[in-house]
Amino acid sequence: MNSMDRFDYIIVGGGTAGCILAARLSEDPRRSVLLLEAGGSGKGFWVPIPAGFSKLLSGSAFNWRFNTEPEPNTYDRPIVVPRGKGLGGSTLINGMIFVRGQPQDFDGWAQRGATGWGWDEVLPYFKKLETFDAPDRDDTLRGTSGPISIVRVAERPALSEAFIAAAQEAGFARNPDYNGATQDGFGYYQVNQRAGRRWTVADGYLRPALSRLNLKVITNAQVLRLVLEGRRATGVVFRREGTEETAHANGEVLLTAGAVQSPHLLELSGIGHPEVLRAAGIPVVHALTGVGNNYQDHFATRMNWRVKLPVTLNEQTRGLALTRAVAQYFLTRTGILTLGTGLAHGFVKTRPELEGPDVQYFFMHASYANAADRALDRMPGMTIGVTQMRPQSVGSIHAKSADPMAAPAIRPNFLDAREDRDCLVAGMRIARRIVEQPALDPYRAFEMNPGPQVESDADFLEFARRTGQTIYHPVGTCSMGTGPEAVVDPHLRVRGIEGLRVVDAAVMPTIVSANTAAAVMMIAEKAADLVKADAR
Repeated sequence: MNSMDRFDYIIVGGGTAGCILAARLSEDPRRSVLLLEAGGSGKGFWVPIPAGFSKLLSGSAFNWRFNTEPEPNTYDRPIVVPRGKGLGGSTLINGMIFVRGQPQDFDGWAQRGATGWGWDEVLPYFKKLETFDAPDRDDTLRGTSGPISIVRVAERPALSEAFIAAAQEAGFARNPDYNGATQDGFGYYQVNQRAGRRWTVADGYLRPALSRLNLKVITNAQVLRLVLEGRRATGVVFRREGTEETAHANGEVLLTAGAVQSPHLLELSGIGHPEVLRAAGIPVVHALTGVGNNYQDHFATRMNWRVKLPVTLNEQTRGLALTRAVAQYFLTRTGILTLGTGLAHGFVKTRPELEGPDVQYFFMHASYANAADRALDRMPGMTIGVTQMRPQSVGSIHAKSADPMAAPAIRPNFLDAREDRDCLVAGMRIARRIVEQPALDPYRAFEMNPGPQVESDADFLEFARRTGQTIYHPVGTCSMGTGPEAVVDPHLRVRGIEGLRVVDAAVMPTIVSANTAAAVMMIAEKAADLVKADAR
């Protein structure tokens, strides 16, 4: 086993949080920083092309492609859990949708013991990370000089305008900035793009920092376990090109491997629930019962309709039309290749007494013939993805064995809570009501899925159980707080172990009412200040 020089900070995982921490902590030339990433450089033909997400999500070059364990709530179907692999992490492969969440999400964190993480405390970090140049922005709420470029979707076909108009006819407001004063309403998504290209955290944060002499980045380095001396983390063991190496930390080890792999690494290192560790054949080093628990994720169904007119991506991505679209993109960086997973958004309350929206919609003027391999229909179609934003069902991620190369067992426990089931059914009913409005009469042919024969709550729920998928937002498995199940304290320090923090989606006490990438970026920005303050 080879031994490397010592570093002030070792960052495990070059994903969303890891790239941000590496850039921020290396701003101090007196501090040495090592960033270890199991994947490669994050560079590839499809990565910068927004529409390339479908290739990236179905492939394995930049995607860990974990799978859930069979569970009866979803008919024992293995459900793919994509996680980004390479510098940039999941910002390499995601739909680029940028949603902060609702202020009460973060105030709820603070109320659960994550002091210092209320809305007023996190808003400055959301502003710090972003560049949002829309002329109608509210400068008290939005940032204009951060590393992450955010733009509104520029491609706006007539069908998406008709969808938004139909939502207004159904009684919902049009909202141009759901990251502004209120989330409620319909409009166009904001995405992490610059000049028609995907904009990752590696683009915004890491690559400008790579020239710093105090920052060392090693790719294709699979971290196997932490090095612990008593109750202190002093380094990590990783494998590169078949050889095990050890990196030593004078200061701290920062786990930024994500909600799947951060708890897995803790368990592989003997930190976790003693019963889980023993069952996996791992010696118990430090009992911390919350590790791997509190797993939360957004579960979604996809409703789709046949469209009367040839105005959808189904036919625009074939033959000569596709050739023209490719030429347009590479000549002008515009057109349908700038689209990601969501075109138009909707945030609605399924019950009027709710404080904020509990259902999120993703509208696309496209429909899949096979959602698993992302093959589009040959005939025109449109889709509305429906997800409950604040699920109450809680699952887990735990090591199956002591083998660091064996994937952990992911048990989401989707649809376990009655509230989740009721909310999802109500969201599907509202989506159907919107599509039935006059504004969509020129386009709507008939409902394909779940189909007009589905009318009862039981039938809607059956459709969700049979077809629903994660929308790739696992969080919570190293939860932040002060209670007995908290894994990290409000400074993100692992309880009972010195020199070790978790900084990624795993620390969220509850899932945000949003796509999770923006919140993870905020967590990393705030964590960098916490680390610097503690070092002083």
